[in-house]
Amino acid sequence: MADSTTPLIVDVDTGIDDSLALLYLMASPEAEILGITCTAGNVNARQVATNNLAWLELCRYREVEVALGAEVPIIQPLQTTEETHGPQGIGYAELPAPTRPLSPRHATQVWIDNARNRPGEITGLITGPLTNLALAVKLEPELPLLLKRIVVMGGAFNHAGNTLPTTEWNIAVDPDSAKIVFDAFSVVPDDRRPIICALDVTERIEMHPHHIAELSRVAGSTPVEVISPDDELGTRSVASNSVIRHLSDAVRFYMEFHRLYDQGFLAHMHDPFAAAVALDPSLARVRPATVDVELAGSLTRGQTVADWRGMWGRQPNADVVVDTDPAEFFRRTIERVGALARSLA
Repeated sequence: MADSTTPLIVDVDTGIDDSLALLYLMASPEAEILGITCTAGNVNARQVATNNLAWLELCRYREVEVALGAEVPIIQPLQTTEETHGPQGIGYAELPAPTRPLSPRHATQVWIDNARNRPGEITGLITGPLTNLALAVKLEPELPLLLKRIVVMGGAFNHAGNTLPTTEWNIAVDPDSAKIVFDAFSVVPDDRRPIICALDVTERIEMHPHHIAELSRVAGSTPVEVISPDDELGTRSVASNSVIRHLSDAVRFYMEFHRLYDQGFLAHMHDPFAAAVALDPSLARVRPATVDVELAGSLTRGQTVADWRGMWGRQPNADVVVDTDPAEFFRRTIERVGALARSLA
């Protein structure tokens, strides 16, 4: 591959916003997806795997290894969130059943083997719980030094949580794994610190109906896709373009969910933002911090805590995203995913 490409391991719990993250990567020529690893989170891990295979096949994307990973967190019972993402994790979308096979390898082996084969080259993008990466680190303690960098969608710092008052979903599903990962990556050089895309910024990545309409225009889909808050619940898309149709059906569910919880008729696109940052870190302004995870608090288990001032006497182990340009992110998303959809028409 060209020097300008970014080799990636993509670890997901797909997920409506994970779905758009996958579309963004498939639409980005600089993304070299080496493998997609599946963890339980938004829905169970086997449904996650089905969703990933279905999106790849729908987009006629090249063969990519999709590997099943952890089906439960390492300690606590699994919680999933079908009320947020729909019974299959992709809202109202009903993707054609995939025919591509699932990898015979476990997700942890995909992480480890790729990192060993291409030391210092691979970026890990994690948009779900950190279970697979934590297990991989336990099997291969050198993994943090073998990877170029990781980009994590997770956590909340100076921001309210979306699961409990102080906790973000991906961390809350498996806080023990999150702590393992943050501790393990404390050994990496400063210029390779994990980039953390937390709710502080990702809840500013608001997708509105006009973004879907513009996507459909760029894709050449007809009629122009309009998701209206006045539509009946569960209204289905009739878009001529299959990618736009299924994406619209997924996003509509997400918008209805956000409105139900008084956040407006919109969808927070946490995971696509992290995908964009994995390909181009300059999209984000970051601030170094020492990040740890609360495990013992009866009210705060799963809370991410950032020491911004060195009060713990420990070196920073993460670059936390503190600002971005949402309009630029959506410009790139519409341009790229719209072009991908058009090419498949």
